[in-house]
Amino acid sequence: MQLQFYKYQGTGNDFVLIDNRSNFFPKENTQHIAHLCDRRFGIGGDGLILLENDPVTDFKMVYYNSDGNQSSMCGNGGRCLVAFAKKLQVIENKATFIATDGLHHATIGDDGLVSLQMIDVDAVKVSTDHVFLNTGSPHHVQLVDDLENYNIKENGAAIRYGDLYGKAGSNINFVKQIDDATFSMRTYERGVEDETLSCGTGATAVAIAMNVIGKTNATSIDLNVEGGKLVVSFEKKEGQFSKVFLKGPAEFVFKGTIII
Repeated sequence: MQLQFYKYQGTGNDFVLIDNRSNFFPKENTQHIAHLCDRRFGIGGDGLILLENDPVTDFKMVYYNSDGNQSSMCGNGGRCLVAFAKKLQVIENKATFIATDGLHHATIGDDGLVSLQMIDVDAVKVSTDHVFLNTGSPHHVQLVDDLENYNIKENGAAIRYGDLYGKAGSNINFVKQIDDATFSMRTYERGVEDETLSCGTGATAVAIAMNVIGKTNATSIDLNVEGGKLVVSFEKKEGQFSKVFLKGPAEFVFKGTIII
């Protein structure tokens, strides 16, 4: 089968995007999906996303990790899918869509930046050396001293596969504070099983975690990721976080066809 695909990236977090409104894509074939995401033998991407019809919202997001398995929410992927929907003329500058973690709202600014509303967060577990929370995907957040030289893959895998999170695992974020409202971060993503240049749900988790443990009082936080910059904003009331938005670029890279 000849497949038309589009490649998008959001701060270096890259995805294979497919218009599946006609439901032609072989969704259960994890080997095909993993092959398409393979950087040597396929197109290459941190994940694959299908844009599908939804009876209530503008579209449905179906997300797969690069290992071929369907996964939890991907923030940068969601932002890229919004930009893709605009390219397909499914939307103009506003969107509502359904994903695995529920309903999302998004806007595209005149500058091309996509702002995506994430889920509300009301459960944040603070431990001695880390914070754990779910922002659509599970995230471990840990401050480290030498972020630039830290072995993200080795240390991230050790926590991801360790006893702390069991078989399901977690995404692992390592963080360094830059100023009162700016943090640098690097992420080990489960399903990719490596460091990625950016993680949207991870950036959201880091911003909220840093507020919870008192590293910042800001409700709009800048995140330096390896592939660029993201902004996370939220409202906080009695330990609950609502109106959580992830904002950053979502850029078309190229399109093509491939035989699967």
